[in-house]
Amino acid sequence: MNQFGLPFEWPAEDLTDFIVSPSNEVAVRQLEAWGSWPVRACLLVGPRKSGKSLLGRIFASRSSGVIIDNAETRPEQDIFHAWNQAQEDRIPLLVIADQAPPEWSIRLPDLRSRLQATPIARIGNPDLLLAEALLAKLLEKRGLAVLPEIITYVAQRLERSHLALLRAADAIDVASLSQKRAISLPLVRDALHLAGLIDRDGRRREKSADDAGHTDRGNDPWPRA
Repeated sequence: MNQFGLPFEWPAEDLTDFIVSPSNEVAVRQLEAWGSWPVRACLLVGPRKSGKSLLGRIFASRSSGVIIDNAETRPEQDIFHAWNQAQEDRIPLLVIADQAPPEWSIRLPDLRSRLQATPIARIGNPDLLLAEALLAKLLEKRGLAVLPEIITYVAQRLERSHLALLRAADAIDVASLSQKRAISLPLVRDALHLAGLIDRDGRRREKSADDAGHTDRGNDPWPRA
């Protein structure tokens, strides 16, 4: 994975929070090539907590474009007018949502037709390398020193989702604080089992992290690796 620096005026916590791996590289390349879009707009979609908002801010900074985040919650007329304005001004517009139509149900026919003509950049669930990098970053932010082999153990056994990684970091953090112990493999295994992320034998639980829910603890995890 390859690392790159973000603009210096950005908040410090964002400078190392963007990682590119095979699971998201195609989306990143699509945004980098915004000048070749068939229209001056793109729809960025992906799983919850997958770094869409941070990637959008990077895109806006580098392209001088406009972003509409959490688009499913925004008035459809606003998105419609922004799409039209982007074509008129020739300024790129990035619309960020969890899902693309038709999964994202749009009632306004004029907006629906415009988004049908809009290219889609998709972020996938994290591959193993990205899962390891994100988990290490999440634990580092919590001030936790964890051996690389423990990071690998966790990443190999978790459901492959950004939410599962966040829940795992939370569980390890809570276990370390409550037990006042250094992070070891037995502590991590017990913490993940209690959080419902693995079974007693250390095998992945099939239950979806989206079903379990997660409390947002800050910026989307996204380093470029």
